[in-house]
Amino acid sequence: MPAARDPRPLTGEPLALDLLNTRWVHEGAPYDLLDDTDGLAVWLAANALDERFTADADTLRHTLRAREALLAAVDGSLAAGAARVDAVLAHGRIRATLTEAGPGEEAEFADASWGPGWLAARNYLELLATAPDRIRPCAHEACVLHFFDTSRNGTRRWCSMAVCGNRAKASRHYARSKDA
Repeated sequence: MPAARDPRPLTGEPLALDLLNTRWVHEGAPYDLLDDTDGLAVWLAANALDERFTADADTLRHTLRAREALLAAVDGSLAAGAARVDAVLAHGRIRATLTEAGPGEEAEFADASWGPGWLAARNYLELLATAPDRIRPCAHEACVLHFFDTSRNGTRRWCSMAVCGNRAKASRHYARSKDA
């Protein structure tokens, strides 16, 4: 049975940020895709992880733990969140492999229910190694989404120019017209 439609306003970000973006705010109301295993199934499918991992209670619990660890590192301080991210990473490892295509790597887990959260934590390390200054929260004060800035000059401020960027421009315009 196919997973339900993904209701989130921002998808397609790297796995670590996509996990953070399973929480969002719409018209002042908070939403959480990972409220239950059905939402986890949607997230796993959106990230092509549904063939490898099961959307069960253990996987949900461990994925939520990984999300909280990533949130502590991204929105708190890297120093404060590091131990929490490391605790998630302790549940898996990368094994070097040799394939017909050449050298490779394969993630291994003693408990597969840690897999999705572990992969997200590992992805966060990759983002930090690539461009830590490009990991950003949306600049809109009411938005809780995160993105990896892939713009050429690295000045992206909004999760979506059409939504949050437009809200900010409309607010500025309203303030100017009110003062006039």
